[in-house]
Amino acid sequence: MIKFIKSILLCTLSCLTLLSCIEDQDFNQYDEIGVTPTLEASILYVEAPEALVNATSGANVFSRNFNFDAFSSDVFAKRVLDGTITYIVENTSSKALEVTIELLDVDNNVLDVEIIPVDPSPMAMLQRDVAYGSSGRSIDIIKNTSSIRVTANNLGDNTSTSNEPDPKIILKSSGKFRVNVK
Repeated sequence: MIKFIKSILLCTLSCLTLLSCIEDQDFNQYDEIGVTPTLEASILYVEAPEALVNATSGANVFSRNFNFDAFSSDVFAKRVLDGTITYIVENTSSKALEVTIELLDVDNNVLDVEIIPVDPSPMAMLQRDVAYGSSGRSIDIIKNTSSIRVTANNLGDNTSTSNEPDPKIILKSSGKFRVNVK
């Protein structure tokens, strides 16, 4: 009989101990969580050798549209908060140039323009950061960008040549954006 009472008492205490440690679950915590990672990726890489610049008869050396729907896709456009596009220009040619980058919407309307004057070689690598969102230009520009037009105009002659090995003009760009995951 004493064993039976001890067993009941032990079971009762165990149940009370388990129940006393349980806390009410708060499933509304999900609404309070904010996840905003920063995504970074390469956007463009364009290279033009000096021979191409010399072979071009007019001032316009290069003009091309690049399809870039990554910004306008719903996954990105509905969640992007702010960010920066970085343009880097390297010039080892003997040419002074003007590089124009235009962000275009789906109907080829210009949303934003960045004009970068480029000195002939020797020049330091030129970097330009363009902010979008709360600390810069409208984030709607990024959300609606469907293609990018790059134009390079020769501001010099068509005969000079650089002493550098393999002279060329290189344009690189990358983007770094904060997105709201939830």
